[in-house]
Amino acid sequence: MRTVGILGGMGPEATVLLMQKIIADVPARDDADHIPLIVDQNSQVPSRIARLIEGTGADPAPVLVAMAKRLEGAGAMALAMPCNTAHHYAGDIRAAVNIPFLDMVAASARAALAVAGLGGKVGLLASPAVAKVGLFDGALAALGLEVVHPADGAALLDAIREIKAHGPTDAARAALQAASGALLAKGAEVQLIACTEFSLIADAVAPGARAIDTLDVLVNEIVGFARASA
Repeated sequence: MRTVGILGGMGPEATVLLMQKIIADVPARDDADHIPLIVDQNSQVPSRIARLIEGTGADPAPVLVAMAKRLEGAGAMALAMPCNTAHHYAGDIRAAVNIPFLDMVAASARAALAVAGLGGKVGLLASPAVAKVGLFDGALAALGLEVVHPADGAALLDAIREIKAHGPTDAARAALQAASGALLAKGAEVQLIACTEFSLIADAVAPGARAIDTLDVLVNEIVGFARASA
């Protein structure tokens, strides 16, 4: 069994949810059957929203790089990060370590292709920062998929802030369902839940949406790596 290091804390509840999903995904009969994790629950990573949307605040990259190095030094054999927006800094992380980085964006793009098929439309339920930096656009387009972004990114940003401050509220659920319904109206039946705060309310997508939670995709990547032969 290979140990995976988790760059966590973005947000803290999403990191805990990832760990719960990993535990649930393993058919264990005793402690030793579970995936060994080293988790850096660092709630002090500079705000991705402030940096990428508002153009203020510190650069998250140096903090993420330091986390990655610590995890590698502690014995992690691969790294994973349960925050979609922070994958904007994946290149910095890869360059800083000598172990694999399990890329949630690339893996989720492949998962979307398997459901949507070549030429299919894929809607993104994510922070507007994801759209601003084109985080998923290249990965999806390279697989022949058409990306559909929500028109009301501000409402989704408000929902993310609501979840960070108050947890999975009815207001956040309503915002996610509205955005999901709007994507459906644009022909994007397949939708990526591409913010791990939204993973906490993944069941709130509109009826008829075929949602793929990027956090679930990352769980599959982590479990697959950990249980594979070294």
